[in-house]
Amino acid sequence: MWTNDIQRILLEHFNTISNSPSHLYHSALPLSPSSSWLYECYIAELSQEVRVVEGLPVKWGMCSRTILLNEFIYTLSCWNNAVAVGSSQRDIIIFDAITGSQTAVLPGHTDWVHSLTFSSDGTSLVSGSLDKTVKLWDMQTGGVVKTLHGHTKMVRSVSISADSTTIASGSEDRTIRLWNIQVGECYQIIEKQDVPYYISFSPKNPQTLISASDTTVQQWDIDGHKVGPTYGGGQFAFSQDGTQLVLCIGCDVTVQNINSGVAMAKFNAARSSSNPCCFSPDGRLVAIGDDEKFHLWDITGSHPHLVETFIGHTDYITSLAFSSPSNLISASHDRSAKFWQIGASSTDPVVTDPKSTPLTSAPTRSLTLKAKNRPIIPSGLPDGVIKTWGILAGCSKRSPQIPAQGSHTSNIQPIDNKLIFVWYANGKINIWDAENGKLLQTINVPRGEVTDLKVSGNGSKVFCLCGEFICAWDIWTNKAVGKVKLILPVRGVYAIDGSKIWATDASGPHGWDFGTPAFSFFQLYTGPPDITLNDTKIWKRYMFRMQDVVTGKVVFQVPERFGGAVHVQFGGQYLVASFMSKEVLVLDLSHTPLV
Repeated sequence: MWTNDIQRILLEHFNTISNSPSHLYHSALPLSPSSSWLYECYIAELSQEVRVVEGLPVKWGMCSRTILLNEFIYTLSCWNNAVAVGSSQRDIIIFDAITGSQTAVLPGHTDWVHSLTFSSDGTSLVSGSLDKTVKLWDMQTGGVVKTLHGHTKMVRSVSISADSTTIASGSEDRTIRLWNIQVGECYQIIEKQDVPYYISFSPKNPQTLISASDTTVQQWDIDGHKVGPTYGGGQFAFSQDGTQLVLCIGCDVTVQNINSGVAMAKFNAARSSSNPCCFSPDGRLVAIGDDEKFHLWDITGSHPHLVETFIGHTDYITSLAFSSPSNLISASHDRSAKFWQIGASSTDPVVTDPKSTPLTSAPTRSLTLKAKNRPIIPSGLPDGVIKTWGILAGCSKRSPQIPAQGSHTSNIQPIDNKLIFVWYANGKINIWDAENGKLLQTINVPRGEVTDLKVSGNGSKVFCLCGEFICAWDIWTNKAVGKVKLILPVRGVYAIDGSKIWATDASGPHGWDFGTPAFSFFQLYTGPPDITLNDTKIWKRYMFRMQDVVTGKVVFQVPERFGGAVHVQFGGQYLVASFMSKEVLVLDLSHTPLV
């Protein structure tokens, strides 16, 4: 138990502890599972630290490490202890497969890196990019060996043959190009009817190449001739010994022998055919993506069976890879890479009252503290219910019903002793007094579908994300007070006070002040505003950490596995946050002299 706890706590809080070992006490131990040996051993010594009131896990989860990047992650590739990650930030980042620490950065591409693959001996790395080029990297020096030009559109997928003599690249220009590595020239172009989204050489046969598109999965030789049968479009993966191939076509999964073509296993997996799949190193297990989660199947017996389901990402999974027989790494469009342990027990929510519903029972659409000195949390759930939680009791005090069943766009805010709930439906924003069960106002939305709503903290404005615009109205007069056009798409908006709002896109967090004079209310400010706790301590919203105002020293840090904080409120001694991971964390700051 001791060695397992030490390993897990070091992995989950690796960056924080690396920066300051004292965070073993300040951040890591207070957030350790309540049943862990370390937590039970040191609980008495944590009386002067931040105390977790709600949100503390009971057991260690399957995810041992989460790495957050500022950009969308499109691909990853593993070889021994090296993990290469490609994203929209153009550079290729190399991580240690055990600790998840960054070991190298490979700059060179001028646009998003969409595909990566290591050579069989790990000495080389091949990358394909939106900049229409393919690059061959020397992993000893980190330098570019060759840059291959020829594609007229983005490179979707790359592969390198087992003998490291040939590179294959698939592009949006609907061609597969075969390149001679020694001379750096394209010697064969395969014209296709559709885009080859995935291509791969057989791990053991440098003469065999397979491509997959939306409509077909086909096999080719290195002279560009189609060989073997053609399958319906989907995804595929080779086993590491090159003897097996898994084909995922729609919901149907088939594992077949490469040489004989005989199906060794067939089963049905609820998944999108565009999600990734991969074999374990020993060929006994197959991991299959399913939007924001993925499943692990045992294919050794006559009847394949589901082993585990891995849940934790908040957006669709873009890449899967085994780093060892017992460890998996996943990359997601939620800008994170997660390291998973096969066979680890799953995390259960903390329930202090067996008759109550835990805070993490459903995705929380909005959350706030009702009053500074009253430990109550109203949270809007998608089933048309407002749950009012007692922090100390850990259970729901009351659950007023609202006429917003099925609405996934809503927000809640206490204003002037009223509990104001807003939701979008049928082209209108509805403003509801939950305390008295009365509709106060409706606002007609003239353009597009509203995908997010926020009420300002003082109750003066309602903001909405509508297509490529952020729009604002006076909440009581229905008067439009401004709009701002977005350059890049965002997933949601976050209201801070009476006039300001911020959103996060691919380039980071940005904000606008709608309270400034006309023609200047689109003013941009950098980063989401922080929460001031007192004269010396602040909460950094975007990174969710407590920091000393004067020195900048981090006092308390929440691990990356929680993802970005969606809603953060501070009142009196309590700080409450809901995360993209659908978890809610309630911290009591009164037991520490830090605040």
